[in-house]
Amino acid sequence: MKLIYRILLHLSVVLSAVLTGWAIYFYAGIVEEVNDETDDALDDYAERIIRRYLAGVHLPSEDNGTNNSFYVHAVTEDYLHHHPAIEYIDESVFIAEKGETEPARTLRTVFRDRAGRYFLLSVSTPTIDKDDLKQAILWRIITLYVALLVTILTVNVWVYSRSMRPLYRLLRWLDTYTVGRSHTPLTAHSAVTEFRRLYDAVRRHTDRTEQAFEQQKQFIGNASHELQTPLAVSLGRLELLADSTPALTEAQLAEVIKTQQTLRRAVRLNRSLLFLTKIDNRQFLDQTDLCLDALLRRDLEDLQEVYASRRITVDLTAVDPPLRASMHESLADALVSNLLKNAFVHNHSDGRILIRITTPTLTIANTGPAASLDPTHLFDRFHQGPHRVEGSTGLGLSIVRAICRLYTIDIRYAFTADRLHTFTLTFPLTSQNKTP
Repeated sequence: MKLIYRILLHLSVVLSAVLTGWAIYFYAGIVEEVNDETDDALDDYAERIIRRYLAGVHLPSEDNGTNNSFYVHAVTEDYLHHHPAIEYIDESVFIAEKGETEPARTLRTVFRDRAGRYFLLSVSTPTIDKDDLKQAILWRIITLYVALLVTILTVNVWVYSRSMRPLYRLLRWLDTYTVGRSHTPLTAHSAVTEFRRLYDAVRRHTDRTEQAFEQQKQFIGNASHELQTPLAVSLGRLELLADSTPALTEAQLAEVIKTQQTLRRAVRLNRSLLFLTKIDNRQFLDQTDLCLDALLRRDLEDLQEVYASRRITVDLTAVDPPLRASMHESLADALVSNLLKNAFVHNHSDGRILIRITTPTLTIANTGPAASLDPTHLFDRFHQGPHRVEGSTGLGLSIVRAICRLYTIDIRYAFTADRLHTFTLTFPLTSQNKTP
């Protein structure tokens, strides 16, 4: 959930609670004020009736031109022990003038005449209908709530959008940031202290990242030079030793050859590890629109010559349009060649390789071990499973996965019903790869 939506949600909940409490308080205040004014009027009216009753003066008739009504009747002294001497109640009374029943406020009080007799006086006057008042307040509160909510949320969205512009500008800059590439300078166009500190922190972090990236590149370059040179020298000396020393026995010559094979494997391993490190460090930044069909056919021709003695049959099917991708040329070649080499190396004599290019997918399937490989560790570095192949470094599929991650290419492995080990690559759709 975006921050603005979370803020608006919390504001809506808080505003609902505040307005509900305010509506209850407002309703209670109105009712209290109306009752207070009505009770004062009832007190005055009841006092006049009691005075006239005790003075023996003729009481007003019930049909006196007003909506007020009263009645007086005698009660016993015992009535006082079970009822309050004065009470105010809300009830419905019949108004003779209107011929209908209306809500009223009633005062009931007990008084005594000179003879010691007790009388109950009940005085009523029409008042507001509290149910109608509740309904009126409810609808007005709802209207007020909607108006306030829309106003407050609109103002908050406007204020938030203007206030958070520096943050959105920073996020857009970070989305386009790539280590090792040139970028527009990051400047904080804000007077807010927190945003300026955030911009400073990001600048410091990116500076450290760029510095570490440059150090890694220097280390990779130095390691490549420093390791490859002594390995090449060692291989040369062993070859010279084998050629120029006729006194070597057959066993000694075999040991020299084994050492040469070990050194050659070390050279390949060093190159593969350095290549993987460069991929992980995103040192292949340049991209070119490449036709992968052409790369695949070229590498396939070379590998067929190398493994011609194994009599492996290759079936290539390509559907127009040609499969294209925007990649660094070295990485594209490494991706295709490693997949093809994997299909040849882990195959058996008189085996098959099936290649299908149906843009935007590339499928390479080969015969090989009779059981499925472990897909959870298949792309791990140095993992070769139970079927280890002599001369393999165990890094080919790791390089393939690293390249696929770099270019968001989906790669999947499956062992099909016809006992083929199948690798399927799905490339991101580009304007060239879309079906017309």
